Amino acid sequence: MSSQPVTFQAPVAAIVPTTWPVDDVLALFNLPFNELMYRAQTVHRENFDPSEVELATLLSIKTGGCPEDCGYCPQAARYDTGVTAQKILPLEEVLAAAREAKSHGATRFCMGAAWREPKDRDLEKVEEMVREVKAMGMETCATLGMLGEGQAEKLKNAGLDYYNHNLDTAPEFYSNVISTRDYQNRIDTLGRVRGAGIKVCCGGIVGMGESRLQRAGLIAQLCNMDPYPESVPVNNLVQVEGTPLHGTDPIDPLEFVRTVAVARITMPKARVRLSAGRREMGEAIQALCFVAGANSIFYGDKLLTTGNPEAVADQELLEKLGMHTRKTSIDARCDVTPS
Repeated sequence: MSSQPVTFQAPVAAIVPTTWPVDDVLALFNLPFNELMYRAQTVHRENFDPSEVELATLLSIKTGGCPEDCGYCPQAARYDTGVTAQKILPLEEVLAAAREAKSHGATRFCMGAAWREPKDRDLEKVEEMVREVKAMGMETCATLGMLGEGQAEKLKNAGLDYYNHNLDTAPEFYSNVISTRDYQNRIDTLGRVRGAGIKVCCGGIVGMGESRLQRAGLIAQLCNMDPYPESVPVNNLVQVEGTPLHGTDPIDPLEFVRTVAVARITMPKARVRLSAGRREMGEAIQALCFVAGANSIFYGDKLLTTGNPEAVADQELLEKLGMHTRKTSIDARCDVTPS
């Protein structure tokens, strides 16, 4: 585990990170648990209906064969994880999945592809998918890797609402996870997404062996973007045999809840999403995450190539908690744009 101090990579569109210095973010992590939860729930109630959860569904439209070396990812071609490379899905298969997701209550449909960056011929297929899914009345999101000049504009013109590109971790821990692209590559892509007028979905993964200080460094990177992301997925590492991070000591569940709470406090108007790793958490920890300010979940039986709680189990949990799902349309005014 790295013991390096956390410093800042320049956030997207920000000159200096003055809103939340790393030490202030770390101070939130270090609060007594009940005090942290109280503060997070207070902020949450000031900005959202505390009983509402947004449902999003993620589909892998192109699986496996990725040339990157992300230590957590079973889709990297260099790791033997049992994931085989596949071609991009045909349009009708994607639309069938979107229709099913909508029928189960999902309001956002996310399409992910295992590319380092999309080729223009592949992007044209994604653009068609975006147009057709948007026509169903769903919000659209894509995660396709790094974007080159002009590609974000093409996706915007197709009707894309959100682009996901995670920072993964703090800058100082980044080299422990990936070597085939650097932190600035991620910042550059996020800048192109913002510049095209697409909303940003950006978060990270915890439980990769990072320290609490480095988790604070990740949150500081996110919350000091100007503006900060409209959606912030918080992933708990799903360990896959064959990847370098398999066998890493898992994060303490309450530390994961703390991460969600700190994200809520520092990014009060963002949708904070419970993403990968929910199946391993159990109902009690998920419930605490909702109290901590999480108000969005990935919904369905699979996240790209890893398992996710089934839709029926999610509905049963939300019913137990007395929570309801968000109803929206692509024409509704966005209520999560940071002020």
